[in-house]
Amino acid sequence: MTTTLIGGLGIFLLGMKYMSQGLQSIAGASLRRLIGAVTNNRILATLVGFLVTVLVQSSSVTTVMTVGFVNGGLMSLTQAIGVIMGANIGTTSTGLILVLKIGKYGLPILGVSSLVYLFSKNEKLRYTALATMGVGMVFFGLELMKEACEFLEDVPEFRLWFQHFKANSFIGLYQCMFVGCILTMIVQSSSATLAITLSAASAGLIPFETAAALVLGENIGTTVTALLASIGTTTNARRAAYFHFLFNIGGVLWVSTIFFWYVKFIPWLIDVDVTEVIMVGDTPTYPSTALAIAATHSVFNIVNTLVFLPFAGKIATLLTRVVKDKPQEIAHLKSLDVRILETPALAINQSRAEVIKMGVICDEMAQILYRILSQKTPDPQDVEKLFQHEEALDQMQDEITSYITHLLAMDLTQDVISKGRCQLRMADEYESISDYLQRIAKFRLKLNKQGRAFDDAHNSSLLELLTMVEKQLNHVTTAYQQSHTDVVSATIRSGTEIKHKVKTLQREHLDYLSSEKVDPYINVSYTSTLNALRRVRDHVINLAEALAGEK
Repeated sequence: MTTTLIGGLGIFLLGMKYMSQGLQSIAGASLRRLIGAVTNNRILATLVGFLVTVLVQSSSVTTVMTVGFVNGGLMSLTQAIGVIMGANIGTTSTGLILVLKIGKYGLPILGVSSLVYLFSKNEKLRYTALATMGVGMVFFGLELMKEACEFLEDVPEFRLWFQHFKANSFIGLYQCMFVGCILTMIVQSSSATLAITLSAASAGLIPFETAAALVLGENIGTTVTALLASIGTTTNARRAAYFHFLFNIGGVLWVSTIFFWYVKFIPWLIDVDVTEVIMVGDTPTYPSTALAIAATHSVFNIVNTLVFLPFAGKIATLLTRVVKDKPQEIAHLKSLDVRILETPALAINQSRAEVIKMGVICDEMAQILYRILSQKTPDPQDVEKLFQHEEALDQMQDEITSYITHLLAMDLTQDVISKGRCQLRMADEYESISDYLQRIAKFRLKLNKQGRAFDDAHNSSLLELLTMVEKQLNHVTTAYQQSHTDVVSATIRSGTEIKHKVKTLQREHLDYLSSEKVDPYINVSYTSTLNALRRVRDHVINLAEALAGEK
């Protein structure tokens, strides 16, 4: 029966994962809108945290994701505090689902939905089936754990061991809370430990008071996930994780002071008798106890949020004072954080922001290059900035590639996969463009160092060509920002004009070489610059094709 208990727990955890994954895939657009709706209004932020947690069915995912957003500078500490409090209320929905008396339907639900998932060609239907399959696994796993606990209830050794954990005194209360905390830290899921608690209480292994104490401990244990996620993050992200810990442990401390009144209040509130026994065949069960445990969890988190909500701003100020900023702390690639990979629909949107940023930087490099080519003596600040941009784009491409590669290794919808592939290709094209723009600047700086320069006619022709290329690049980047994919034909037209312009300039330069004596270094620099601008034009066309989904 111990193996049945472990097997049931494994099926339950896998069901939670599939349910969360399916719901996220179905509600991807809703998740993006919800996160975008977060403001400094603590009530609205709390509501968003609640809704997101209901959608993903995991407060740990929501809090870890929130730490990731704060780490990237996409969410303020005050906003994060509201979301975290809402997540704690949202997680109570799992407990309420678990008390539904449909455990015996878990296996049929799992069987039917798995067939739909395996044989359906409709992507939305497949992910709906995946979420439903997760629900079936959750209830089937819960049923297995209940059966194991019912067997253990008849074993004298187990009954004697469980009697050591009774919340009939403050010492017993803190012992039970400690067990609940440790168990949640090991399993890394408060929903799973809540399911174990419900199973044990329904089988009569533990009384309601002990189960309530375990639930309080589980609320402390779940904060460890966010604390672990905050390791190596920015100071603000650590503050958000610390708030989650303080919020839960503060709530547990004040509830524990009135615990023995609280465990009498909950059955009175929902009007149930936690000692009521119902025989299922020859097996006694305590169904009312399961409902009371779910209510204990829900009331605790709701009341705790109401207590902390008015002080959210002051707590944020206190955390800012206590947890000091690191000197010269810079969060590179703000939108990218591995913690957000738990929610692919949001993760792909965040990487998109960085690809857009690469495009904007490339466009700025083209403008800086124009100033460098326009001046007889280039401004050192412009030169330094252009080279810094090129280095930044190299690093950005590496990080975006790593991030999206990790994302594509997950089970994703076709839409997310297509966007990920597009972003990988666009990041590579933007990095290549930056290399050519830097190369052109090096040609010019080398000439200046040798005391050489283009004549006005040649320099003007290069500036005119660069303007055409910059305009083409800006058009594609703007289209990506505005989610316009129909850019290929316009980009190819402008590319044809640029190609024609390059050929014309090459022909004119050859005629010039026939009639005038030209310094070999100037000749090489001029033709190399023309070729580099033509290559930039080719990469911009590649960008347009990637944006349009063409191979």
